[in-house]
Amino acid sequence: MNRRFVLIVAGFVFSLLWLNPTLAIAQVTAAHVKDLTLLIAPELPCVWPVGMTQHVVVPSRTFGAGPYHRDLIIIDEHTGTQWDAPAHFVPPPDSGLPGAGPMGLITGEKVPAWQFCGEACVIDISEHIDEAKDGESYLIGPGIVQAWEKKNRPLKFGDVVLFRSQYSDRYYKPFPAGERFVTSALRKDTPGWPAPTPETMQYLGGKGVKTLGLDGASMGPLPNLAVATHQAGGKLGMIWTECATNLGSLPSTGAFYALLPAKHAGGSGGECRCIGITEPKLAARLIESARNKRIADLSVTLHEDFPITWPGYSPGDEASRYVGKVLNAFSAIRGPYFAMTHMLDGQAGTHVVLPSYSLPPAGFDASQFTKEVQAQRAKFESQFGKLGNSSLTVDAMPLEQTLGEAHVIDVRKLIGTTKSSEWPASPQITLDLVKQHEATRPIRAGEVVIFFSGYSDEHFKPFPASPDLDRLMAAPLAGKAEGWPAPTPDVIAYLSKKGVRCIGTDGPTIGGVNRENALFVNWIAAQHGVLPVEFLTNVSSINGKDAFFIFAPVKIKGTRGGYGRAIAVY
Repeated sequence: MNRRFVLIVAGFVFSLLWLNPTLAIAQVTAAHVKDLTLLIAPELPCVWPVGMTQHVVVPSRTFGAGPYHRDLIIIDEHTGTQWDAPAHFVPPPDSGLPGAGPMGLITGEKVPAWQFCGEACVIDISEHIDEAKDGESYLIGPGIVQAWEKKNRPLKFGDVVLFRSQYSDRYYKPFPAGERFVTSALRKDTPGWPAPTPETMQYLGGKGVKTLGLDGASMGPLPNLAVATHQAGGKLGMIWTECATNLGSLPSTGAFYALLPAKHAGGSGGECRCIGITEPKLAARLIESARNKRIADLSVTLHEDFPITWPGYSPGDEASRYVGKVLNAFSAIRGPYFAMTHMLDGQAGTHVVLPSYSLPPAGFDASQFTKEVQAQRAKFESQFGKLGNSSLTVDAMPLEQTLGEAHVIDVRKLIGTTKSSEWPASPQITLDLVKQHEATRPIRAGEVVIFFSGYSDEHFKPFPASPDLDRLMAAPLAGKAEGWPAPTPDVIAYLSKKGVRCIGTDGPTIGGVNRENALFVNWIAAQHGVLPVEFLTNVSSINGKDAFFIFAPVKIKGTRGGYGRAIAVY
């Protein structure tokens, strides 16, 4: 009788989940996603005022000649909320410089994704924010950490220790008040930010802590411990976030922390997005996975010699190329740290596509479009309804929309299904294919649907010698090879009706190589408020697994293209 009762209950629960699948997944709300990231903007003190480069955003192409808007971004790695890889302050082992060691070879792209995540352990030192003398930092010694441990619990591997002083909350303001954030402290007119001593880094390293963060301007204390503190942690393989903010939105323990950095090849760290997830059950699940290193990196590496930017359908349509430049090298002349600066398109590498990429702002005169675009727009609206407008920029994008349970749809069988006589063409991910998939696994509201073709895994390789075309994008666009699988517009509309607000692909773009299909897919996603995350890789690592997808773009004011980092916690 008891066994029969259990079976009946189990069947009832299964029926509930099948009929109402939203009961089975974690629903991420804005209230439970905390943005811990400063805004990058020219009116804010986001750039270190000595030896760095002011960031610049310039529209490289906008509505009129074509149907899209693109931004060119020039940005130093250590701008806004940022992170340090070991190679930032640890010289390479063969350099002969003080502090050199093997960790000097660990540049940003070599840091494993599991190290970006963990349980946030927030150590509140806000009562000491301005206790130091002008031009000096309040020193966070091991005793402060030990006092926190006595009150809470011992620290361990998988913890992310965050020092909360409220420094950025209080002093990260538009100029001229923004001088107080860094400049006035360097001039010895005001106290600096609280920061840990080298002994604290060593103590934390001994506890197994690999990841830190603080809401001050640097992990290095003023006036003369910056190098020592950075090297003490760096030689232990530690990484950390600098210029975080809003740490007061996290509890002392129990929240999941994720550092989502731009994946610059050979970089010293870089600009990043930091988030916290505070929903208790979801946070506990993600923390447990992070402690067991179950974090998959789904982002391609930003590298000058790889095809990471859109080459265009024709001349004049190419996105700005990616450039990485050493801004400061280890040397007696330049000082004891390494850093780079970059020039890139806003949609370089793994990125999110905002509605404002394909929808002009309100008041735009559509007669400025070419006759070809006007005709395509009329055709689209006759099939799918009137297009609107959008001014949504990266800094205003709702972070919770690009987080959710990953629902992988395997479309590898489509590879090789087009005829060479039809090229340029992409295999079509049709509505019938999606519904066939749903016969075994229904799509549920709030999930992030990811199309898995293996395309980037296969074809993301260094550029061939000129004049050969890269197989990833240029050859398919030229009709010399098959393109990457791409959904039809009705697939996007269908997924939207199912409650899907984010769609991922491991192809370079969601729309494929067919120019009209790509435009229609972008338009219908914008029309329905769906955010595509393009140019994923390594999706095979989560295929068939229960995984939670996380993407966030670098928080640059006014940009419509959101490059960033995608990971999955499984």
